[in-house]
Amino acid sequence: MSGAAGGRSRFDLPEADAFTRAYWDAAAQGRLLVRRCGACGRAHHYPREFCPHCWSEDVAWEPASGRAALYTWSVVHRNDLPPFGDRVPYVAAVVDLAEGPRMMTEVVECAAPELRVGMELEVAFREGVPVFRPTSR
Repeated sequence: MSGAAGGRSRFDLPEADAFTRAYWDAAAQGRLLVRRCGACGRAHHYPREFCPHCWSEDVAWEPASGRAALYTWSVVHRNDLPPFGDRVPYVAAVVDLAEGPRMMTEVVECAAPELRVGMELEVAFREGVPVFRPTSR
């Protein structure tokens, strides 16, 4: 999934491998996936081949609802790595997915002063990467 822009590497796009390809292919189609353990029933993110809660290898991909609540954030005013410098200021965040796991992401379409802990968010996708915005409800 990593690409090049003007011959330079893109630092903001992850490198998909055989294991994570399903996740990134779904994201490119506008779908968010999580892994769920068949042994303990808990979901987790980031994608792993085993459950980080009970260590079972009985884990499978499942569609996530795309709903989340804002847990914490930081407004980034300087980042020298391309293409982040063109995006500053931006909101780096951690969200609690409705399925349970926490996820690092970016909050978009919301001014920083409007952010609140517990704010309801929904997934959106930018160039095949999940980001979150305030719910439209």
